[in-house]
Parts: sequence; C-alpha cells; structure tokens
Amino acid sequence: MLNRFGKFGINIVYMSTLNGKNILVTGATGLVGSHLVETLLEIKGANIVCLVREKNPTSYFYAQKFDEKVTSAYGDLADKERIFNIVTKYEIDYIFHIGAEAIVPTAFINPYETFTSNIMGTVHVLEAARLSPRVKGVIVASSDKAYGKNCHNATEDNPLAGDHPYDVSKSCTDLIALSYFKTYGVPVTVSRFGNIYGPGDLNMNRIIPGIMKSIIAGETLELRSDGTFLRDYVYVKDVVDGYITLAEKIDIAKGEAFNFSSGHNFSVLDLVSKVGSIVGKDVPYSILNTQKNEIPAQSLNFDKAQRMLEW
Repeated sequence: MLNRFGKFGINIVYMSTLNGKNILVTGATGLVGSHLVETLLEIKGANIVCLVREKNPTSYFYAQKFDEKVTSAYGDLADKERIFNIVTKYEIDYIFHIGAEAIVPTAFINPYETFTSNIMGTVHVLEAARLSPRVKGVIVASSDKAYGKNCHNATEDNPLAGDHPYDVSKSCTDLIALSYFKTYGVPVTVSRFGNIYGPGDLNMNRIIPGIMKSIIAGETLELRSDGTFLRDYVYVKDVVDGYITLAEKIDIAKGEAFNFSSGHNFSVLDLVSKVGSIVGKDVPYSILNTQKNEIPAQSLNFDKAQRMLEW
C-alpha cells in the first residue's frame, strides 16, 4: 500500500468535492498537516486556512513556503472561542483535525497538556462544527494507539482501551467524535493510522528520523525500547490520501471510524536493518530499554477502508 498512486502518492481523481471549498487544517505545520496542505493546494479554487499555534521555520510547512499560499490563523486548540471564530469568520466547509500532542514520551511527561490539547481541542473543533451551518465534513485524526494493548490486526470493532496518557487521549477523541455524529448529526469521521514516516519529519524522537540522524552524524543510535516492538509503518502521502478520501466520501464515511495501514509491520531492529541496507550503511545501535507506557505490538486490519472507501 506504500505510495500507491505514483510520484506524489495521491489519487488526484478524487478531488471534485473539495473544489472551491473553504478548508481548515489544524496541526498544519506538523508532518502530516504539512503534506496535507501541500496536496490541498493542488485543488482548484480551494481556500485553505491553517490553524497555527506558533511559527516553526524549520518545519516542512515553512521550508516549502506554504504559509505564503494559505491563510494562517494563529491560535490554540485549547481556546474554544478562537476555534469557533475561525470556523465562523472563514466560513469553513471542511475541517481536517490533525492537530494534537503526538509524541508518546512527551504525553507521558505532560498528561494535563496532552489531555487538554488532544481531548478538549477535539471538543472545541466539533463544537464549532456543530454550531456552524456550513460545515459539511470533519475528518478527525486518531491513532492505532486508541486500541490500547488490543492492537494486533485490530479491526474497527476492537474496543478502544488506551491505558496511558497518549493512548487514552486518542480513545477519548474517537468516542467524542462519533458521539457528535450520533447525537447531533455532525458529519464527522475518524481515521486511525499507525506510525507515519516521510519527508520533512524533523522529530528525532521518531525512529526513522533518528536512524537517519545517526547515519549522517556517524553516531550510535540509542533505542529506547528493547528493539522488539512491532509497529505498522505508513508513508505520509498515503496518510494524506486517506484523509482526502474520507472528505471526498464523507456521505459514506460520516459516523464511521476507519483503519488505514500499509500492511507492513516491522520490529524496531528490523527497521534499523532495512534502513541501513537501503542507504548502504551499517547502523550501530545500543539498546537502552527505558521506554515506558508503550504497546509491544501494533497492527491494523484495513479491510473496511478497502471495502467501503475503495482505498
């Protein structure tokens, strides 16, 4: 499933619904948000509004100068009134809610901030959508970690059972999003992805950027886990395609959650070996085994997305 649609990984055919629409992207300066904005900029007549908490000149968003092509609305997901005002002022039609605290170790250290951003931030976005007469679709980014430890070949019917701050925040995000559909009819859909990688990821806490940094710097890679953790890795362009597919098919997708997966699972040690082989370098590593609150094995079944969305 990696990069299924050629050079850019995007099925450009499915964009007619978003033509000429006002689109809000939260988390626009992050890895996924930046690549989503890059693709949305190709859509005819689309007006893109990006929620930006603070400017990060090193991010892919600013490096590619996307800020010169979109409307940047500065604010924080924790600010309910600000989110409502943005949705109202710019007459938003579609919302891609990508913004969140996405780093598990950071969430462990800062649970309050994580719950505020990930849970209440989602509530604020959904409230703004509920009160808006224009919003036609809300795509909420969740995670395979919403399933907690019940995440081996998980289907959408698996219980949401996060244990630790990041996992719990995503379990709650899922439930809250779908409650807004069931109770108020807000046209919201939920996406669940695994570990995302791709160009412009400068977060060295993530394994693939960490590997590349070690290779470039000639340093020993420090693995926080014991190296055996299994993860589902999915290319960022395929993630973007999943989000856009959900928006294009919102009449089918609303009120539903969907797993998206590459179908490829690797242990951390396998991944280190594969990346080293691709770049033709040995990657020396040391195992710290200090990682806390991580799930040993995660993989997603994406039959539902294939069946309902033809993804």
